[in-house]
Amino acid sequence: MEKALRIYGGVLRLVRRLPKDSRPYYAKYARENFVNYREVDANDAKSLQELFHRAYNHSVWVLNKYSVDPSAADKLREICFK
Repeated sequence: MEKALRIYGGVLRLVRRLPKDSRPYYAKYARENFVNYREVDANDAKSLQELFHRAYNHSVWVLNKYSVDPSAADKLREICFK
């Protein structure tokens, strides 16, 4: 649970790097995704890791879409892949 909250916080910090008009959409999108998957079994390491990888990959995709340096997601990568 703690790792998921750290990832969620990291995603929201990345949302702040997006253009102002797109921030509300992606903040809401991130929240909805984390809420939708809150029922995943905390003991199912494989499913959790898959969700964490997806969160990172999607974050990098959005950063690239808005021409934000993808290295901004380095801290998120550290959280997701350890």
